[in-house]
Amino acid sequence: MTHIARLGWDVGGAHVKLAAFGRDGRLAAVRIVPCPVWKGEAHLAEAVRSLRAEFTADAASAVTMTAEVADLWPDRRAGVVGTAAVLLRELGGAPLALFAGPEGFVPAERAAEHADAIGSANWYASAAVLSHLLPGGVLLDIGSTTADIIPFGSGRVAARGFTDAERLANNELIYTGAVRTPVMALATEAPFNGRWLPLMAEHYATTADVHRLAGDLPEGADLHPSADGGPKTEEGSARRLLRMVGQDFNPATLPKAKALARHLAEAQTHRLSRALDCVASGMEAEPELIVGAGVGRFLAARLAERRASAYLDLADVLTDDPALAGPAADCAPAVAVGLLAAALA
Repeated sequence: MTHIARLGWDVGGAHVKLAAFGRDGRLAAVRIVPCPVWKGEAHLAEAVRSLRAEFTADAASAVTMTAEVADLWPDRRAGVVGTAAVLLRELGGAPLALFAGPEGFVPAERAAEHADAIGSANWYASAAVLSHLLPGGVLLDIGSTTADIIPFGSGRVAARGFTDAERLANNELIYTGAVRTPVMALATEAPFNGRWLPLMAEHYATTADVHRLAGDLPEGADLHPSADGGPKTEEGSARRLLRMVGQDFNPATLPKAKALARHLAEAQTHRLSRALDCVASGMEAEPELIVGAGVGRFLAARLAERRASAYLDLADVLTDDPALAGPAADCAPAVAVGLLAAALA
């Protein structure tokens, strides 16, 4: 069992992420497991329990969450309270604090009093850490499901919105990700065999299929079952993607499936670029630095290159251990909330 002093958690609606810190304050381990919270809180409890069991029982936990948005709960406030109750059962044997954005950390027992600040504040943790490490820029955290576009500078988080609704309205939260987004959310039509074909409004394929065929999907990024429960192979992705335009797979159609994937990847990139343009237009000056995080940060790097902006991979910021750098950037809020809690200890 690894002896550590602190655990940073990002408890999401689809994954639970954990960052463990040793007694010297250095990042010691990063873990992530799939967790379909929408299927029941037992899945959440099991995910937390299985990750917690790897580390010493007396380690303090600092938690940020997005699990409250899962449709298991009747509303977000109930989701915060319900998630906190699970955390208290599974982690309550040691100090446990919930991250409440600008309000800092609060006891898990007081989750109901701070529900509005606790819910979906994980992005704020990452940006808050960066705001104290770098002079300014935009954090572009592209995960499996969503993308966060967060300006920061002068020691503060400069986002215009805080709640999901506010951030959606300000283009700071975009519901598009590198793995779980249904392909039908990327476009209404796509070119195939010399014609523009409507995309079927069915959950036949996801962005994991798109980026796998385009050659960009990182190893270990796709942790949930595929749309049809089939294999996560090039052929499996091609078969799923071709269904979106009413086509069947055979070896001769693989190049066409890859061309379709490239087009759809570009459509997603364009949507992110428009959102970044909107956020940048509200800043005092065009951002000179884009910081990429999340399993989809290859898209952040692509956007930075197109804008001729400097690019910094968060993997080069959060730890100097090369074995942990990539996982730390994939799970940035978990690492960030652990660092913030340590700074206040």
